[in-house]
Formats: sequence, structure tokens, C-alpha cells
Amino acid sequence: MQRLYLQFYLTILVVLAVFVGAAALLWRLADDDARTPQYFEVAAELTGALLPDADAPTREQQAAVESLYRKLRFDIALYRPDGNLIAMAGKPPPRFDHSRARPGWRRGPSGPYFTLQLPDGRWLVARQVRERPISPTFWITAFLALVALAVAVGAYPVVRGLSRRLERLKAGVEQFGDDLGARVKVEGRDELAALAQSFNRSAERIEQLVAAHRLLLANCSHELRTPLARIAVAASLLGEGADTKTRESLKRDVAELDQLIEQILLASRLEAQPVLEQHEPVDLLALAAEEAARYDLEATGVSAIVSGDALLLRRLIRNLIENARRYGGEGAVTVSVARENDRVVLDVTDRGPGVPEAERHRIFEPFYRLAGATENGRGSGLGLALVLDIAQRHGGSAVCLAAEPTGSRFRIELPAAKDTR
Repeated sequence: MQRLYLQFYLTILVVLAVFVGAAALLWRLADDDARTPQYFEVAAELTGALLPDADAPTREQQAAVESLYRKLRFDIALYRPDGNLIAMAGKPPPRFDHSRARPGWRRGPSGPYFTLQLPDGRWLVARQVRERPISPTFWITAFLALVALAVAVGAYPVVRGLSRRLERLKAGVEQFGDDLGARVKVEGRDELAALAQSFNRSAERIEQLVAAHRLLLANCSHELRTPLARIAVAASLLGEGADTKTRESLKRDVAELDQLIEQILLASRLEAQPVLEQHEPVDLLALAAEEAARYDLEATGVSAIVSGDALLLRRLIRNLIENARRYGGEGAVTVSVARENDRVVLDVTDRGPGVPEAERHRIFEPFYRLAGATENGRGSGLGLALVLDIAQRHGGSAVCLAAEPTGSRFRIELPAAKDTR
């Protein structure tokens, strides 16, 4: 993944590099253009004023050239208009061709030199003796490079701070997926701050909608229990002459609706509470034995202590036993508790037709039913989903395995309490 702050920062560096390069090039061109013919004409007039006239004795002109050499530290050669050498001081200058000469800078084998044509027609060729001073272009380029470096150093914390705000905003959005009450911190007054405010407003609205949905679900479930209670009373008061089959079916329907409402309320409560409210030591074997006795079953195994919510663990065991009785047949259900290292294993096994391997992981989804399931199984489709949710809240897992010779084995693994042996 490409980091956003690096993209910003590299963009700034590229822009600075282009700016420095363009500025240096323009300065170089401007510096070259500044050496116009007018510039050399002025230099020729000034130099001509320092030298003797063209008809002065050669010795006098030689003395004047040597004087310029000592003052300027330039290798100097003075030529007649026809190209003949008059005087020279310092090293011999480059070969001079008066027919092709013109005022300006030239580059020779030993370095740059310049030629001037004096007002009287003579030619002056000069070359600097010491190393040529560093070009102003270099200093300008160096100065711009320092400015660019300062901007680069100063821009990094700004860009990095901007990207850190984006990272914090991203972390807040991810946290909102786990906790609807999560909000992001609003920093600054720019577009990112406005984005954070918009996210917080949206998150608050979503939280309100979800809370309203949960409240509506809880209220509906609560209100449904009143007419269900009246139906149950009416069913129990049916006379002996009433159809027995109809009466029993009515009772089963009422019981199923009541169980569905209870499971919906539990699912809604669990959804509103991302973590367990209670952590107490629970003997899983004793709890399994109590629930198994409700269905005339026995729980076998060893005593094992887990830490968690006893009511939720009771609901987990009850849902597993009811599911096994519903699909595996009454009297063919076994419940056992074992200890494996630091894990407590609860197995509820039935002798029913079993669950196809391709669907064993999907039966824990809410309201999922096996392919070809008929209504005689009844049930709401929430029981196993609650089993998985409760197991995961206790730091455990729930899986469906094949039993031998037939049937299904629902295995729950929970971490053993740390104070047990």
C-alpha cells in the first residue's frame, strides 16, 4: 500500500527540484544574455583609455600592458588591426585570427578568454591567470537548493501530521465497526476536521437508528408475550371434548413462539453488549447436569471450571440439547464434559441423520436451515447462532462434527479458569 504522506512529500520534492533546475537554467541564460555587445563596447572604451594611442612607441604600449597585467592578473596580448602582435604580458594567449575575431567570450584549450576591439581598431585578448571565480550561477543555484532543502525539511512534519490525522480517522472508522459508540477526534478547522465532524454526525445517527431498532424489537417481543399468555391459558381451558391433536399443536406453537421471543430478546441484548458483563467461576459439568436433567438426560465427564456468565452458559447448553433432541430424536442424546490441557470441552451428541460436511459451518448462521429441512423440525433457527455467539464471547469456539456411527456432535471449547488445576 502506498502511503499518502509519502506521495504528498515526494510531490513537493519533485516540484522543488524542477523549480531549482528551471531557476538555475534561466539565470544562466540571463547571465549569458547580459554579455551584450554594448557591454563589450563599454569595456573596450575603458580599456582604450588606459592604453597609449595606437601610434605610441611599442615600448610604451608594452609597459601599459604589463601594468594592466599586474593590476588585473590577466594574461594580456595586444594586437594591431591587421592581427600583428604589439605587446604581451603573462602566458602567450590563444592563437588569434583577426579576420574571424569578434568581441566576446571564447573557450580555448587552456580555459575561457575574451576579446575586445578597442576604438582605434586594435584587439585585446585577455585570459585570467588565477582560477576563475565561482560563477554567480553556482551561487544562485546553491542558494535555491538551500531554500528547497529548508522547504523540504519544513514540509515533512506538516505532511506527516496531515497523514497522521488521516490515519487516526481511519482507525476511528474501523473502531466504529466494533463499537457504535466510537467517535473520532476533531482536529483543526480544515477539510479533514469537517470530514471528522460529518463522520461523527453519521455515526451518531446510525447509533440512534440501531438503538431505536433494538428498542422496537424488544418492545415488540415484550408485547407479543401478553397475547401468547392468553392463548396458552385458553388452550389449557379447552374442554375435554376438544380435539386433542389441535390442542397439543396449539400448545406447541405457543411454546415455540415463546421460545423464539426469548431468543430474539437474548440476541438483541448480546448485540447491545459487545463484552461480557459478568465473569464468575462456573462448573460446566454441574451446569450441564442441571440442564440435562430437564430432559431426563445425564451429563458425564469431569468437573471443569470456566470463567463467564452462568446464565449465558446455561442458555448455550440448553440450546444444544434442544437442537439435538429436535433433530436427533429423544433418548439418543449424550452430554459430556472433558478437560484437555487448558481447555474445557463440552460435547453434545445425537444419533440423527447428521449434517452434511459442506453445511456444518453454515448451521451457526442465524435463521439458516439445512437443505430439505421440513417443518416437523420446528425451531427458530436462532439457537445455534446464539451458541456460537456465547462461546466466542467466552473466548471459545463452537463446531459441528460427525458422530459415529451416525448423527452429529456439537463441540464447544472454552478456556479453563486460571485458578483451576
